[in-house]
Amino acid sequence: QVQLVESGGGLVQPGGSLRLSCAASGSALSVYDVGWYRQAPGKQRELVASITRGGSTSYADSLKGRTTISRDNYKNTVYLQMNSLKPEDTAVYYCNFKFGPRGFWGQGTQVTVSS
Repeated sequence: QVQLVESGGGLVQPGGSLRLSCAASGSALSVYDVGWYRQAPGKQRELVASITRGGSTSYADSLKGRTTISRDNYKNTVYLQMNSLKPEDTAVYYCNFKFGPRGFWGQGTQVTVSS
């Protein structure tokens, strides 16, 4: 089984930055396309960013210009760098290794943007 652990969330002031990490075990990161998702209370889980095995990236419009997804296959970790954070970015952030109909999900890490 693939196990994913997200970390790096926390409380940050508006305009601040965070780098989220998704560490994988049980399989090589290099074989998966990976997506970062977020879910705010009462909202649909939405795709934030994705990166393919080949390194191609894609971003949600709401995060474009403020977000960078990257991967370090040697460390078996995917990162989500978020800058210029806004209160509306507050959500639980999840990573997903794409495989089959649902893929593999981590437990999520809470990001709270507030003064």
